[in-house]
Amino acid sequence: VQLQASGGGLVQPGSSLRLSCAGSGYTLKSYSIAWFRQVPGKGREGIAAISTSDGTTYYADSAKGRFAISRDNAKNTAYLQMDRLKPEDTAVYFCAADNLAVYENNWKDLAEYVYWGQGTQVTVSS
Repeated sequence: VQLQASGGGLVQPGSSLRLSCAGSGYTLKSYSIAWFRQVPGKGREGIAAISTSDGTTYYADSAKGRFAISRDNAKNTAYLQMDRLKPEDTAVYFCAADNLAVYENNWKDLAEYVYWGQGTQVTVSS
């Protein structure tokens, strides 16, 4: 299983970005997918997840109302649509996957995900 994250960049506050997480070696719909982000000196923070069990989505408070996680099973790709970006959203974003369902009480746990993609940098600055 390999994950390839892309779509990061430098944008102004209020802008939008869509991150992609392309998978190979597995069938996306059979996996839970999550997005994490990390800033220097801090641990990885769970931003959003979509569970394999029923497609239930979960969001960090910082992402609710602005970010949306989705997946295109035909393209074997998951997405994180990020709108109304803020400078505090600046971070390296990682996608992660696991073949087990995730739930409200565990989707943010890094240990729940076996497979990780490389990060993609998102910088929000004027």
